[in-house]
Amino acid sequence: MKTKHLLSFSLMLLFTFLISCQKEQGDVPATGEITGVLIGYSGCKQNKSALSEANYNKSVSCVTYSYDSESKILALKHINAGFNCCPDSLYCSIVTSGDTIIISEFEKAALCRCNCLFDLDIELDSVASENYIIKINEPYCAKQEELIFEIGLDSNQNGEYCVDRDIYPWGT
Repeated sequence: MKTKHLLSFSLMLLFTFLISCQKEQGDVPATGEITGVLIGYSGCKQNKSALSEANYNKSVSCVTYSYDSESKILALKHINAGFNCCPDSLYCSIVTSGDTIIISEFEKAALCRCNCLFDLDIELDSVASENYIIKINEPYCAKQEELIFEIGLDSNQNGEYCVDRDIYPWGT
């Protein structure tokens, strides 16, 4: 009798465990939905050699992009993104609205009393070979020109867009 109850209880626990480990429908992106992630970033580019290695001066904020139509991956590199010198970690959120891809950049914590420039590598998945508007929300941009531009992946799979920056941590 005890064995029957123990076996029934064990099966019920196993069934409950299996149900709780399944992914919910909302956890999986819909087919064709653009998703993305920050896949890496440089260290703080405080010294001149780190800035000159990238062939960009510190008074610009640029995005280079490369698109692979086979895998539908759009790789973006945000060059000279401004953050705190000691951000703990950096991350992005990616939202789409119609043909606009909005990438908001964040730092986990501002642990130092200084800012500097970083290069961010962002990868977007499920990107169709179409026209898009890319908008980068930069936390330290203030009232400078926004980093927002159009790309036509059906005709141009590689490109670059830059804006001038003149306040700290950019500037001359």
